Amino acid sequence: METVKGRLDHGPALAVIDIGSNSVRLVIYEGLTRSPTPIFNEKVLAGLGRQVQTTGLLAQDAIDTALNALVRFKALCDIQHVVRIYAIATAACRDARNGRAFISAAETILATRIEILSGKREAQLTAYGVVSGIHNPDGIVGDLGGGSLELVDVRGSRVRHGLTLPLGGLALQDLTGRSIKKAEKLVQKAFSNLDILEEGEGRTLYAVGGTWRALARLHMWQTGYPFHVMHNYRISARETLEFSRLVHRVDTETLSKIEVVNAARRPLLAYAALVLENLVRGIKPKEVIISAMGVREGLLYSLLGEKERERDPLIAAAADLNVLRSRAPKHGEELVAWTDRFIASSGLKESADEKRLRHAACLLADIGWRAHPDYRGEQAMNIIAHGPFVAIDHPSRTYMALSVFLRHTGLNEEELPSRLRELATPYILDRARVLGAAMRVAYILTAGQDGVLPKVPLKVERGKLVLKLTGDYRKLATDRVSGRVRQLARLIGREAVVEV
Repeated sequence: METVKGRLDHGPALAVIDIGSNSVRLVIYEGLTRSPTPIFNEKVLAGLGRQVQTTGLLAQDAIDTALNALVRFKALCDIQHVVRIYAIATAACRDARNGRAFISAAETILATRIEILSGKREAQLTAYGVVSGIHNPDGIVGDLGGGSLELVDVRGSRVRHGLTLPLGGLALQDLTGRSIKKAEKLVQKAFSNLDILEEGEGRTLYAVGGTWRALARLHMWQTGYPFHVMHNYRISARETLEFSRLVHRVDTETLSKIEVVNAARRPLLAYAALVLENLVRGIKPKEVIISAMGVREGLLYSLLGEKERERDPLIAAAADLNVLRSRAPKHGEELVAWTDRFIASSGLKESADEKRLRHAACLLADIGWRAHPDYRGEQAMNIIAHGPFVAIDHPSRTYMALSVFLRHTGLNEEELPSRLRELATPYILDRARVLGAAMRVAYILTAGQDGVLPKVPLKVERGKLVLKLTGDYRKLATDRVSGRVRQLARLIGREAVVEV
């Protein structure tokens, strides 16, 4: 296969095929890493779990749809030269009497073994997915599929006990004859006296699954939320209760902005909202966080060695993009160390999480250089704000995106996009200004090339912000350089000095 310059060498491409109760999905990844990048993603809503609860069987039309999808998926894997396909199947295939026969036919098509996940294994992998994509998670992970709901307790990287309940949207439709009132009684009975719900009080509920994501997308659009990134979208417990109660008690098609939800998922929204409402009532979490990372990402995380699991996925993804798009990737690494020394001497307080965000922003500072000068800031900002980064919340994305934007635009706040300004607290904006101003000093000294920053330190000494230019680097001293140092000094309340 031809070497692709726009991709990194993380080993051969690999694929995960997830045969769920509602959808059958193929995701092809660039390689097995701490922050895996999808290079192809496709799903087919086959509805395998549509009637399993009442007939005990996968419907023949659903089988045909799923098998046809798998034929296409295998061909796509061959085109992408995928060396390894990891295939998993969940509740519908686990529960149906003809599930094994379907899996046998699917294995013949894919020429690979398919793991039929037990409820416990599915809960574990879902929890691993949240661990892989949320920074220091602490709460209950709930994964709502078409056939089942998995619940598992997560604290940091520790995954505790989990359980599975037959409360997926298709299962509830099937068991109740599409009666939402009957479904409500089933859900309430299933949630009575569950110890895991009590353990989640005051913590976070991490909501995983396509129908819950569709519900969150509807909430996002109805409330006019300015940032259309689903992963790490946060809703207060109270607002979740009010919104989910509304969705399951009215005709779905009458809801405002319902067109943002795939028509095939709309019939399941009421059941998803019903389960979510009762789950929030039972757990009493402080908030609900949507995780786009679930069983597939958890499977990949489980395949990593311990050392790779310990890597910060945000820093790993930023480092990859730095290699792909910066003029001199080593310059980004030097900028990290250069700003470390500046911040340490400045007297500015910085938490461990703020430090990791600054490091990631430094690695991403030069990714827009190929764009027209008038649009470099905007292009870099859009990549950072909307890129497939994990282990980062929306305000943190805003800080990183604004820092790099301001590094290009000269701290001109009038040009700040309104959608990001809405998420930027005064504190976030202040920190973005400081980092953006420091980057402006760095890049006017280095022209984006490595080897210079270690020799031109910028530190606060004796109450003054001092840039030292010695030897041949004295030639870099100009009024423009001094002006940028003064600009940064004003932001931190210091006097500026350029020593030559």
